Amino acid sequence: MPLFQRGSIRSRAGSERTARSLRPGFLAIAACLLCAETPALAAEEYPAQPIRIIVPFPTGGLHDTVARLLEPYLEQALGKPVVVDNRPGASGSIGTKAAVGAEPDGYTLVMVGSDHAVTPATNNKLPYDAEHDLTPVAMISKSPLMFVLSNAVDARTLPEFVALARAAPGKFNYASVGIASQTHLVTELFAQRAGITLQHIPYRGGAPAVASLMTGETHFGVLSTHISLPQMEAHALRAVAVGSRERDPQFPELPTIDESGYPGFEATQWVGLLAPAGTSKEIVGRLNWEINLALKEPDLIAKLAQQGMSPVGGTPESFGKIIQSEIAQWMKVAKTANIHE
Repeated sequence: MPLFQRGSIRSRAGSERTARSLRPGFLAIAACLLCAETPALAAEEYPAQPIRIIVPFPTGGLHDTVARLLEPYLEQALGKPVVVDNRPGASGSIGTKAAVGAEPDGYTLVMVGSDHAVTPATNNKLPYDAEHDLTPVAMISKSPLMFVLSNAVDARTLPEFVALARAAPGKFNYASVGIASQTHLVTELFAQRAGITLQHIPYRGGAPAVASLMTGETHFGVLSTHISLPQMEAHALRAVAVGSRERDPQFPELPTIDESGYPGFEATQWVGLLAPAGTSKEIVGRLNWEINLALKEPDLIAKLAQQGMSPVGGTPESFGKIIQSEIAQWMKVAKTANIHE
């Protein structure tokens, strides 16, 4: 059995105490046998003080919600306080810059989302390099973006809406959570693929964007599950497709964009944890290990589901490849559509 494996958070803490009581020789042998499955034992000395997770957005948003859901699991697993530190401003760059400038000792982390890969495509004046100044720790959760229509639009499916938009170029508009946001770029990418022209109506955040759709001020939107789910459940918005590659278990009745006639199209929102570049592999490995274990806890899975999200986990390397790929993708979209902050 892996040295760090647990059946629950509490049993995990007990197994660590047992492991520390073993004779050094036996512990070294066990570490060698299990090195392919566990982070280096040097990381057992970490942490020695509280850990801070910077959230570069206000309280109540998706990044903040995920950070606070994960917080108690990390606290119990690591045996030290974990503090969520909200530092909003400048589309997340203020808080992210603070994390970049922190000591790479594992005591300052930053919770980022899909916007972390979008911002470099639209802002060439960022005070940091999104790809190289931070080290991936783990992707925590993921949810499909929802393709929604105002109830004022006479369409029941995405193909029906596309047909209306093609017949009347420029007549229909779409809401986004802001200029150069992920929802802005995703909608522009979809419009390119669908061959339609839509007028962009940017708002300052998700709440006013959703409100505009509910009143009929805007017609179409690609929005996060986190902000659109309550209105979808109340039938105040009409969801017509999910942006995931496969149908989402929480919305089995909704077709994917692929099924709606656009093969390979994917639009999802993720949240993940990063550390300052230069943080040791042992510490990153320890954090990754504990996060992956937490994401198997049924109660955390249920809490994420309430936000319309599913646990992801995986290795730091796989997370890093996703960030790299998405930065390249959004740079191409932003250039084609001439989108910039």
